[in-house]
Amino acid sequence: MSNPLFSDRHVDFLLREVLDLPGLLALPAFVEHSEETCAMYMDACRKVARQVLLPSYGPVDAAAPGLEAGGQVRLHRDMHEAHRTLVELGVLTAARPEAVGGTGLPMLATAASHAYLMAGNLAAYALEGLTTGAARLIESFGDDDLRARFMRKMYDGEWTGTMALTEPQAGSSLSDVATKATPAADGTFRISGTKVFISGGAHDVAENIIHLTLARIEGAPAGIKGVSLFAVPAKREVNGKLVDNDVLCSSVFHKVGWRGLPSVQLSFGDRGECHGWLVGAPHQGIKYMFQMMNEARLMVGLNAVASASVAFHAAIAYAQDRPQGRPLTAKDPTTPQIPIIEHADVRRMLLRQKAIVEGGLALLLECARLTDLSEHHPDPAERKAAFLLLDLLTPIAKTFPAEYGFEANTLAIQIHGGYGYTSEYPVEAWWRDQKLNTIHEGTSGIQGLDLLGRKMVAEGGAGLRDLAGRVTATLAKASQAGLPATLTEPLSAALQAWLQASATLGAKGATGDVDGMLRHSADYMSLASVTVVGWMWLRQAVAATNATDRDLAQGVDAAARYWMATEATKAPALAARIASGEDSYAALDPAWL
Repeated sequence: MSNPLFSDRHVDFLLREVLDLPGLLALPAFVEHSEETCAMYMDACRKVARQVLLPSYGPVDAAAPGLEAGGQVRLHRDMHEAHRTLVELGVLTAARPEAVGGTGLPMLATAASHAYLMAGNLAAYALEGLTTGAARLIESFGDDDLRARFMRKMYDGEWTGTMALTEPQAGSSLSDVATKATPAADGTFRISGTKVFISGGAHDVAENIIHLTLARIEGAPAGIKGVSLFAVPAKREVNGKLVDNDVLCSSVFHKVGWRGLPSVQLSFGDRGECHGWLVGAPHQGIKYMFQMMNEARLMVGLNAVASASVAFHAAIAYAQDRPQGRPLTAKDPTTPQIPIIEHADVRRMLLRQKAIVEGGLALLLECARLTDLSEHHPDPAERKAAFLLLDLLTPIAKTFPAEYGFEANTLAIQIHGGYGYTSEYPVEAWWRDQKLNTIHEGTSGIQGLDLLGRKMVAEGGAGLRDLAGRVTATLAKASQAGLPATLTEPLSAALQAWLQASATLGAKGATGDVDGMLRHSADYMSLASVTVVGWMWLRQAVAATNATDRDLAQGVDAAARYWMATEATKAPALAARIASGEDSYAALDPAWL
């Protein structure tokens, strides 16, 4: 049986019954679209993911690109074919407006469709996703000249794009960016410096790569306030021809996973001839880049869901086909062996994977829906509310699928037994891929600090209050639908625990004890995650009471009950630990290690 990547019926259920795609399509911004046009795009993505991308995954993973003479990096031929196919499919501009050559689909429909592509071959999809994000920066903050010079060809798929942020000495600390930008007489800047871990930073899939690069203009203020954003092409146009722009790939990192997409070190301006174009105003680079960073964080979250989902469905198929052992009550040792899916512990592992994968997918698609509302709702108040809630959920939506998804991928290997620990089955490769999602675009630790130190307190806690109101409304709907207390009481208690922990830590921050507040950011992220995903599952359980597909409804009910019993119930203990001020790790002297 071929791997479906995701459950079609569950994805369709989320879109129609839980997240109200029909209601979203009623907004004026989407008047040109319907459920039918969204379904057509979804079907096309499913077909490409299953027939083109998934078959390419193994060969691409087995042939990681290396550095060749002159800084050249050549990708597997299947990556070339995937790029052509995805460009023809319209992936780069599916959710962009017609004014820039896009289709104008809702982000909700686009994200659900692209999840299949990620599950098929995330390295192939990431090349396009990064290009869209980079082009979006130029669309949002660049002038007409930059849009004409770079954006059009990026959206057309002729050129690709990256975000070049990280430097060897700075890591995730963008305030320590040292790449220099020197004004030139022609109105451009000469860029010099080194960037590392640049995904898609060198390849032969497209004729040019546009690096959205953070750098400091000479004389700029220290810290974040002195960082500017530049569009730096690998090749620049001179008299209608592309010439080298003094951007050299000096190293290709040998990664554990994501092997099809090269991660490279780039040297800018070794010869003093690297031209860069300022995007927007000087010293606003971090502000601008956060647009792409937040989009990338949501893309990472969806990648994590996809990597867990494809492994989950592989585990289902293996568990159904692999005979081993007999019922515990069987007395005759000559009776035929049973498929391992009939063993209770295997079903436990599969149900846990389902709860993680489908709960995580609901969260990422909710973020996509909020993106649509924050950009396209005709009421400014609704746009602001959607933005604040999306801002609050983004670090959770990046972290939960990555951390819990890694566990789900581990369970997929476990179900495969010894074979899962070999390259004979692809579950080990998806497990390798998954680990990166806890690291890139801001580690889980950074996301915890962002959630607690910024997002929880933004606008006086408006996003958290809004979320609490929405969870409370879902609890009321669940009671009205006759759902049992075993589904509602754990979530209600988790919400109260989260609110209490927020008040406790917020009070510490208000008194100036910022270290004491942020010391518990990891526990706070865990508390927020089990609560928010519990909300996702209760929303699904409410919608499933009207589902005509009884297998789907019972599957939702089983996963929701599992989540409430095993994860939501952890919330009070997490809140109690936060309230206690437990600080053994903060008080640890490194000498003790």
